[in-house]
Amino acid sequence: MSSDSKRNSFNLQNDDVEGEKILTEPIYPSGFVKGTILKIDLRMLPLLGLLYAIAIIDRTNLGIARTAGMEADLKLNIGDRYSIASMIYFIPYILLQLPGNLALRWLGARTWLTVCVVGWGVAQVGMGFVKTWGQLCIARVFLGVFEAGFFPALVFIITTWYKRHEVQTRLAIFYLISIMLNGFSSLLAYALTLLKGKGHLAGWQWIFVIEGLMTIILGILAFFFVPDFPDKNRFLTSEQTKVILDRVERDRGDSMPDEITLGKILTHLSDWTLWAYALMFMCSTMPAYAIGFFITTILHAMGYSTTMALILTAPPYVFATVSCFLFAILSDKTKKRALWLSVQACIATVGLLLTAYAKPSGVRYFGLFLTTAGTSGCVPSVLAYQANNIVSHSKRAVWTAVTVAFGGIGGIFATTVYRQKDFPRYLNGIWATIGCQVLIVVLCTALTLNYMAKNKRARDGKGANEGTPGFYYTI
Repeated sequence: MSSDSKRNSFNLQNDDVEGEKILTEPIYPSGFVKGTILKIDLRMLPLLGLLYAIAIIDRTNLGIARTAGMEADLKLNIGDRYSIASMIYFIPYILLQLPGNLALRWLGARTWLTVCVVGWGVAQVGMGFVKTWGQLCIARVFLGVFEAGFFPALVFIITTWYKRHEVQTRLAIFYLISIMLNGFSSLLAYALTLLKGKGHLAGWQWIFVIEGLMTIILGILAFFFVPDFPDKNRFLTSEQTKVILDRVERDRGDSMPDEITLGKILTHLSDWTLWAYALMFMCSTMPAYAIGFFITTILHAMGYSTTMALILTAPPYVFATVSCFLFAILSDKTKKRALWLSVQACIATVGLLLTAYAKPSGVRYFGLFLTTAGTSGCVPSVLAYQANNIVSHSKRAVWTAVTVAFGGIGGIFATTVYRQKDFPRYLNGIWATIGCQVLIVVLCTALTLNYMAKNKRARDGKGANEGTPGFYYTI
């Protein structure tokens, strides 16, 4: 039986809560289900979180290396060289997102993720041996090529394992692991700069070489431990696998993959709500990238020494980790997405205003705490919001890729609006970032009104959302 016919054969009740389906089917023993979910959590989230943390560190350690002497050695302070070197990574990163997600099902998760991780690890090591600004740009292009297929693959994989209102907490756990480790990456980078002179390499070169070698090793380990899609996994028993597939089927009716065709891709791309999610993700990642690239520079401009600027980078990320997790729990418990996403965008806006206009350095530094917390929390919030309102693997593959690609556009946006000539306050960049937070709230409002109308129509028996009787959008 096809997944579509299987989905429509279920006997659904209509007295469900918003965004859920309730089926008149027997349920599994709760202890068995909880044990299975815990096994998946432990197998998947720490490893994928670590891999994504390495990805974030490798794409944003340019700012730390700049502070550690790369700017002088490669003459990055001439014109917009640093912004261009930061931005050029995102061109292949954006263009290769969708092809990467289409290749994912063909090659399998383990093979695809290993190729991505080892590939960008090699590019990272190469950045440690560049001699000119142009060579740095070439290495950054290859970094973007191999990282392009990585993050959308992770999101795609995670969202196929869980029910809709379990997704944001899992995405948050996976993402907060990366936030936490990324916060301490500056301390690791500072320690690596102490190798200055060893092997005739500068301190900033050792940052790229050691972190690149760590990435390559993790990429090799990923081949042996990364879980695949539920229907292809090898670490659960057949009964546990059936539990997972049945839970997903009861929740949204797409436990088994459907065929990806050109017609389906074009249909999925024609839905305006996809582009709303994509814009929201761009608005979420733009400040996240800006902080990663410029936080040490901003702290240095506040009067802190290079050492203190690197050390003070970590605490805002620790605070963001806690905030991100708490909002994820709130969102999953209340089964509300747009509300908590908007609240976090407002928190980021307050933080940006404090960093831009407060007089005392301590208050401006506190603004970085709020900004980092608000923007970091928006990233998994947007992904969960989108994932909750998708049915079918083909649509999930297309939408995840396009949305994450717009995250790359957010990276380009960040590197171009935080201009060298605006140093040290970067007011133009900060106001552009505030504009992104306002747009998030506007789009959340539009999606909420749209989904409320469609859910009402479905309850009145005037049509089925996503072609699936009993499916209601998560607001």
